[in-house]
Amino acid sequence: MKKIDRLWDVLEARYKKKTKRSRGLYLQAQKVMVQGGSHSLRLWPPYPFIMSKAKGPFVYDVDHNAYLDYWQGHYANILGHNPDVLKKEHERFNPENGSLHTGFEGESQIRLAELLLKQLGHKRWKVRFTTSGTLATMYAIMLAQAFTGREAVLKIGGGWHGASPYLLKGIKYDRRRGFEQVESAAVPREISKKIFVTRFDDGDDLEKVMKSQGRKISCFILEPFLGVGGFLAASQEYLELARCLTEKYGVVLIFDEIISGFRFCPSGIQKLYGIEPDLSTFGKLIGGGHAVSAVAGKTEILEESQNKETKKLKVLFDGGTFSAHPQYMRAGYVMLKHLAEHAASIYPKIAMSAEILRGGVEKAFSRQGIAAVCTGRGNEIIRQSSLYMVNFPLKDIAYQSAEDIWNPVLSDVRMKEEVLKLALITEGVHVVHGGGAVSAAHQAAHIERTIAAYSETAKLFKKYLF
Repeated sequence: MKKIDRLWDVLEARYKKKTKRSRGLYLQAQKVMVQGGSHSLRLWPPYPFIMSKAKGPFVYDVDHNAYLDYWQGHYANILGHNPDVLKKEHERFNPENGSLHTGFEGESQIRLAELLLKQLGHKRWKVRFTTSGTLATMYAIMLAQAFTGREAVLKIGGGWHGASPYLLKGIKYDRRRGFEQVESAAVPREISKKIFVTRFDDGDDLEKVMKSQGRKISCFILEPFLGVGGFLAASQEYLELARCLTEKYGVVLIFDEIISGFRFCPSGIQKLYGIEPDLSTFGKLIGGGHAVSAVAGKTEILEESQNKETKKLKVLFDGGTFSAHPQYMRAGYVMLKHLAEHAASIYPKIAMSAEILRGGVEKAFSRQGIAAVCTGRGNEIIRQSSLYMVNFPLKDIAYQSAEDIWNPVLSDVRMKEEVLKLALITEGVHVVHGGGAVSAAHQAAHIERTIAAYSETAKLFKKYLF
């Protein structure tokens, strides 16, 4: 038996002992739901604990265990779980004054749209809301295709933009093909052949792709701060080059800020870089804990979704049943307003907490002679980062792209994704991809407790693996 499998058995036994009711409920779930749930990332091995409640930095399971949580609603809860500022707003909304869905236009979406565009600071921009990041990026791609009359899409290797067929390529690393494989069955071949992939923050590769395919490409979609691909920040020079090349070849530049929007400042990080894309997608934070996403950008591109007296088909960006739900819009407005008004206290605090945490985690493993590197620190542009991801390098590398993060020859992916997660859960800390997002609800004592949990985990790794 491999050393890592022996450690896994120890952790699994500990976990099963403290989560007996969760295990029973999960077995029930498997009888009625595919894989036992509705989101694969939440269904970790050997089984997920079943949540009972969440508040602030903590989430609690049905077995009465408390966990310091750094997943925080898929990074959506920058103020922590169920913050009082939003709870008070929810209490104002009851079935008599409009919390249930009606299917009519409401004033709250106007206020959220105005505030979102004000914080972005771009002129001649408009916005349309929908309900998920996948839909926002899908619509952004369709708008770009209609606007340019082209079909090909350029994306970053390792970039995740949701489950739209236009973007289901180059997400997970493959030993043979790198980031060139299609990620899902049922993606039409004619679509997958028109998805091009380039390396993150690699100007030479971007120039090469644009030179050979630029006139075919409708849009270049990227996260200025790479999310699941590794919590890496793009350089100023790279984004300026992306802006220059897209303008040269008539390509629509799309910034996916589903994760980064309002995470580092009370705006998109495009404002920090001083670069105006053609379209941007937002989600997570802008809904105040609700199903809200948005496509914002230049009016002439968004107008591809309007009815026109021409023979040209419009983009059917007509919205869904729950688009711009009045309660969701109001919660989003309260969240963005709160972030704008308290930016000077919120962003430095969570960034400092995350920096202490990143340093503490690295030291915890270093004391045991184990190499561990935290990404998420940002750069000279993004100075207030509250995100962190723990990586276990197998070689002496500087983490600069998703290839460095997810290539199993360079980094121990299983140790980060499975073993570290289960070890920390047994210590009362919940993470995803080895880390996560620090919220305003995480106080100094919580950070210290988290570092202590990593320290105990490092000792366990040392005992069984090294």
